[in-house]
Order: sequence, then structure tokens, then C-alpha cells
Amino acid sequence: MYVKDWMTKNVVTLNPFDSITDAFDVMKKGNFHRVPICSNGKLVGLITGSTLADFAPSKATTLSVYEINSLLNKTSCKDIMITNVHTIGPNALLEEAAEKMNEHNITCLPVVEDNGQIVGIITQKVIFGAFIDLMGYYAKGSRVVIDIDKDEPGILQKLGTVTAQHNINITHFIVTRYSGLQIVIRTDETDDMKVTNILTSNGFIVSDHRTNKNWFLQAL
Repeated sequence: MYVKDWMTKNVVTLNPFDSITDAFDVMKKGNFHRVPICSNGKLVGLITGSTLADFAPSKATTLSVYEINSLLNKTSCKDIMITNVHTIGPNALLEEAAEKMNEHNITCLPVVEDNGQIVGIITQKVIFGAFIDLMGYYAKGSRVVIDIDKDEPGILQKLGTVTAQHNINITHFIVTRYSGLQIVIRTDETDDMKVTNILTSNGFIVSDHRTNKNWFLQAL
């Protein structure tokens, strides 16, 4: 999965000389948590909700409403924007974007070409959405966790052969080593007990199985 396939492409941007009032208005209207700042289509900075909150006068200020509005209108995005912005390219892998966000403790990455031209934005929310899709959370069928006691070639081939012999299609699968080697599969068979019995009778160790009851949520 590539960043370009998941990123938001029609990105709303501001230019460095737009006022802070403009930034407030754009973020409120679009329910955005951040806005890229661009000059001639190239990324030069980023304004986030935290950036604006840090700049906004506190409730304890002695400034009048007129003075506050005047201050916000006179202050440009370039005056408060983040300039050291972490970015990623459109052809990067989605897991690279996730790792970069995790490493730098950030929730978004502007997507830029090699020449600095912004072409999209990828957010933490999108990463979560990709994970949900990868796990087949909304897929109709059953979810089965198989414990593997010995990591050796041919395990996935055997698993595919066994399920195919019983006309069961594996729609999603992942391999995890977080708490021992496990294969998590989702199948199109809604009877999770049937899948479990077939697998155990062929030597697989099933540690968890359940019918996916979330698929109908996607259909609503």
C-alpha cells in the first residue's frame, strides 16, 4: 500500500501572507486540525490547532475584542507557522508514513514531490483506516487466530490448501509475532466453528475464533 493511494488529495492550503484570522476560519469551516502553508504550490510551513491555541490571547487578557481582532488580522501565517515540517513522498509505503509519525510523535505528514510541490496529506486517522481495512474488520465471515509453534516454509501454502479444499476463501490475513508467532485470518465462511474444526482436524492450533458481526455496519 502506497501513500498516494490513501492520502487526501484535494488539500486546502493557505499562503504565508494570509492572516491568522483566515487560518482560524479555514480550520473551523473544514473541521481541520492543521493547514499546510504553501507558496507557489510548494510547502513552506504548517499551522496546527496547537499553533493557533498557543498564539491566541488567553481569557485573562486585558485586550479588548477590537484589539484582539486587530492583532489576529495583522499577524500572518508566516509569523507563527511551523517551518521544520516532516513530509513524505507519494510513492512511499504506508507503513513508512506510520513509522515516521510514530518516530516524531506527530499526527500528519504533508505529501510532497521531490520538487517540494504538495500533492496531498496523510493523517493518523487515515493510517487507522488502512489498518482496519487490512484486518478486514468490516468483511463478512469469520476471524480465526492460529498459533504456530514452529516457523518453517510451507505453512501458508498448507493453510491455503486446506481452506480451498473445503471451498473456504481467505479474504484477509496477517502474520504477527507480538505474543508468539500467530496467523490471523478472515474467511468468507460465517460459521467460525466450522472453520475451526476443519483447521484443527488438519493439525492447526486455533487459539481464538469468532464470527465477524461488524460487516453489517459497513452496509448501513
